[in-house]
Amino acid sequence: MFHDEGLGAYLVKYIEKNYEAHLKLSIVEGGTLGFTLMTYYQEYDKIIVVGTGSKEGGVGTISSENAQEVMANESGVRKTANEVEITMMIEICSFHENMGEVQLITMTPQDIIEVKNGMTPEALCAMPKLVEATLEELANSGIDLIPNDKNVSFEEIIEGYANPTMADFQR
Repeated sequence: MFHDEGLGAYLVKYIEKNYEAHLKLSIVEGGTLGFTLMTYYQEYDKIIVVGTGSKEGGVGTISSENAQEVMANESGVRKTANEVEITMMIEICSFHENMGEVQLITMTPQDIIEVKNGMTPEALCAMPKLVEATLEELANSGIDLIPNDKNVSFEEIIEGYANPTMADFQR
């Protein structure tokens, strides 16, 4: 992973570990799925994508945009892999009639250049804000997640990605 670029994957795992499953929610870590994600854009009514972004502001700045706002990006500059891939997917899927409502929630990272498992301290500190923004968007979509009693930290999740075990691959 490119350091803070993995924040979307960490957020997905954090929600899976710390909240009860919800019947109306499918959680997918899509960072490596590429064009396979197109299926989700076409089969689901609402898609919430969470990852890195490059909006104005310091590390930890949270932004939320719908597909139309992403496509209308006047500067056309997309600085993170997440922004490039999501924009391309929205552009491709917009030609099809069956595209669900897309909401992109991003957080400005500190470092997406260095190849390293983990997060910078600045980005890690801002992760609770990203969790809050994601849970709020889910609630606005009629999905209220209930915390479970596990209380797994982001540090534990990051450690799991850095040092996976066989148990991590079993569901």
